[in-house]
Amino acid sequence: MARIYKKKTKKGIKWGFRVYMGTDPVTGKDIRKSKEGFLTQKDAKLAAALFERQYHNGEYIQPSKITFNNLCIDWEQHYHSQGAKDSSLRARKIALKHILNAFGNVPIQKITKKAYQDSIDQLANKFSTNYVSSIHTSANMVFQYAYENKLIKDIPTKNIKLPKKKETVEDLENDNSIFKKYLEKEELEEFLTATKNEGLEGDLLAFTMLAYTGLRVGELVALKWNDIDFENKTLRVIRTYYNPTSNKLKYQLLTPKTRTSRRTISIDELLITILQMYKKEQDQIKKDNKPFYQDNDFIFASNEGYPKTIKAISIRLQRLLKKTNIKKAITPHSFRHTHTSLLIEADVHIKEIQERLGHADIKTTMDIYAHMTKSIKKESSLKFSKLMNELSTTLMK
Repeated sequence: MARIYKKKTKKGIKWGFRVYMGTDPVTGKDIRKSKEGFLTQKDAKLAAALFERQYHNGEYIQPSKITFNNLCIDWEQHYHSQGAKDSSLRARKIALKHILNAFGNVPIQKITKKAYQDSIDQLANKFSTNYVSSIHTSANMVFQYAYENKLIKDIPTKNIKLPKKKETVEDLENDNSIFKKYLEKEELEEFLTATKNEGLEGDLLAFTMLAYTGLRVGELVALKWNDIDFENKTLRVIRTYYNPTSNKLKYQLLTPKTRTSRRTISIDELLITILQMYKKEQDQIKKDNKPFYQDNDFIFASNEGYPKTIKAISIRLQRLLKKTNIKKAITPHSFRHTHTSLLIEADVHIKEIQERLGHADIKTTMDIYAHMTKSIKKESSLKFSKLMNELSTTLMK
């Protein structure tokens, strides 16, 4: 039961209340909540009644001075303890830096929805829509954690409106970004031919593997020889490579991106042949470098046996592109797009493409690879014309 009291101040009589909240389990001392400054006794009683109801219903949030920066540190430890990969934690920390710049030293209970919305709107002027969405998702995870631990009463990130970029006619006229994300079949042939003639050790296998399987580059460099079934012509994906510093000694082998990323896929006869040829080359490298070769069974290994870094694969790619007429901004991930476009061109069902790429959600497959190659679009037009031939003939009479 609350105790109502009055207090004489320089501004006249003010009213307040004091409520018993039980005993501190650590110190054994009584815990009381006090608040004063009310103009009338009735105001103090109403406020006390409201507080007691919130307290008994578990709705009361104890005032806290914890800042957003300290909350993030606490959340990161929790996130990691829940099994989050180092790569995922690193990505979240990078995204959260932008929110920390705005609210790092602000007590979390003082971060309002309006302030957060303003911050997101400002970030939208600097970054892409997808990146702002990633920043918001990370911040929402932190505030959700605070809410579940009763550090805040409301979640400031809830129901936030993410800015949408307004497309202009110029944007549409100049939009060839999707086209630049993958190689057409003729371009792939040109690139792999240049790789065969001009490539360094392992290049032909690496880029043929990427183009013919759609593997993520992290999955590629983590492959070991025991992942290849030469008899059944399959390839197993059970790990991915993580090395943000590109230090050859400081790599980690993690489980794949999602559960569905763990997969076994069939591979082409050409890949089997190149793999067998490359294995003989690698066996010779192992013999030549035996004193210092660290043999951990990696397919794409350096002369010391360590897995090749993703950066090394990217450097090799750029070297080879200069020996072609291809002007697109191609990255190792572009071969994943290339593989998908060729699967679509070969009339492979979208569900099979999803399973081959290891996408958890078929929507991802459809969203990312909705744009087909020029030849597919042309073929679609021809099929439509053939279908409508009879009607077209009638209309032309």
